[in-house]
Amino acid sequence: MTSITQSTAPCHVPADAEDVLLGVDTHKDIHAAAVITVLGTGLDGRKFPATADGYRQLLDWARSFGVLRRAGVECTGSYGAALTRHLRAEGIEVTEVNQPDKAARRRHGKTDAIDAEAAARAVLTGRATAAAKTGDGPVEMLRLFKLAKGSAIKSRTQTINQLKSVLVSADSALRESLAGLSNPLLFKRCADIDTQHASGPAGAARYTLRLLARRIQHLTEEIDDLNKRIAEAVEASTPGLLEVRGVGPDSAAALLISAGDNPERLVSEASFAALCGTSPVEASSGKTQRRRLNRGGDRQANAALYRIVLSRLRWDERTRDYLQRRLAEGKTRREIIRCLKRYVAREIHRHLVPANPPADQTGPVTVAA
Repeated sequence: MTSITQSTAPCHVPADAEDVLLGVDTHKDIHAAAVITVLGTGLDGRKFPATADGYRQLLDWARSFGVLRRAGVECTGSYGAALTRHLRAEGIEVTEVNQPDKAARRRHGKTDAIDAEAAARAVLTGRATAAAKTGDGPVEMLRLFKLAKGSAIKSRTQTINQLKSVLVSADSALRESLAGLSNPLLFKRCADIDTQHASGPAGAARYTLRLLARRIQHLTEEIDDLNKRIAEAVEASTPGLLEVRGVGPDSAAALLISAGDNPERLVSEASFAALCGTSPVEASSGKTQRRRLNRGGDRQANAALYRIVLSRLRWDERTRDYLQRRLAEGKTRREIIRCLKRYVAREIHRHLVPANPPADQTGPVTVAA
């Protein structure tokens, strides 16, 4: 596979040119691309730098073979995110391509050129059908805010544990003066500790407590600010979603991130349920007819649906009545929660896709799942 590192002039395609498909195996610094015809004939393959100029070179090169309308790209949410946005801006339909299975790898080997051509063939044969997320709207903002919030919470938890560990071995007078305080008051008192005249291990402990407490306060301010921004981004992306019973900003953000900025790519509410791992999976055998939990899908979205269901089981009377009725029918609690998550996924999908009006938000009466 050759590479292009210099800029190329735009190519003029004849009016009677045939359609071609592009496949791209993305990496951090270089993208491997391959072009095939709609009959599956490989035309060429090259490597391009993962830069704005490299994206233009790649597109001009691919269009030199014919009319380019579709492309299969690996890792559209990470290494291929910028390329995906560039291709979509040029009016090209981008399909997310998963890595080939191990059996195909054993038969054909593993190189960037092979993977790029396999990505194009996956689109041609219909093995890859999922439209790529756009990543250019409020949901992308949510993803970044959630990323920052997650690391801030992790750091704050670690700092709190360190502060309390230091406090355990601190001198008795200081430890007794801070005993019995709630966490907010403890952090405030530690942040105000005077360290001017302290020396030795006792002075180091006082200084460390003050430093850690101020770090906790700073991280708390970050988290509060991110919570506000997340709520605003959810409302901007999907007005009314936070009004659904049991849905808070964090759960809403997880579900929106799973659906992406273009939820219309999900052809039905069943597609969204499968994406969230709440679609039932047949587990029947012989005289036993049953469905089991789906352990696939986006586990963050699945956890968000679980939190919503637990909230409704605690506060919503109709949901509790449904639980009791299905228990009387012989269903287990896990099976009932799976059904409830499926119902919530259906309800959330109606809010994600504006074409459908929001449904009743009070809870389920029956669930067909």
